[in-house]
Amino acid sequence: MPLSKPVRRQHLHTREIVCRGYKRDDGLWDIEAALADTKTYAFDSVDRGHVSAGEPMHGMFIRLTVDEDLTVKEIEAASDATPFAVCPSIVGAYAALKGLRIGRGWREAVREKVGRVKGCTHLTELLIGPMLTAAIHTVQAAREKLGDAGADGKARPALLESCHAFATDSPVVKRRWPALYTGD
Repeated sequence: MPLSKPVRRQHLHTREIVCRGYKRDDGLWDIEAALADTKTYAFDSVDRGHVSAGEPMHGMFIRLTVDEDLTVKEIEAASDATPFAVCPSIVGAYAALKGLRIGRGWREAVREKVGRVKGCTHLTELLIGPMLTAAIHTVQAAREKLGDAGADGKARPALLESCHAFATDSPVVKRRWPALYTGD
């Protein structure tokens, strides 16, 4: 384990997030995410009754269908396990994201349309965090493999300036996109 050895402790909660990216036969892309929260102990819930240890407290899913420009063409959300009976009724609100483009301003646009009481905290977190990254890794990586995502030095890659490694003066940019390199 890369972290230092922790003090003695008791495991209570696990959150698992899995994202998968797919290239569809029709030329579009599906980005899917699943979130599960479990406890190591049993407890009683007003809305669900008895919840056993290891049984999901949250079991949520989203599928984004995007085009090559990362514009949302379709979106589907489901909440199979929730702490409150009312939670699944909000999944339809995510249709408001159709037409948005994943890229600069994505997080703010998602929060505006389905943030706070307009959506589910956990579904929204998936969209502005792990799914954003999964979409870029899926579509951008495939486009780079096909040679049409900035390899010629003319198109500006979406990854440019997105983190320390992709700063325009980094050795990574010098190697991958020499025409866009700004270092000495």
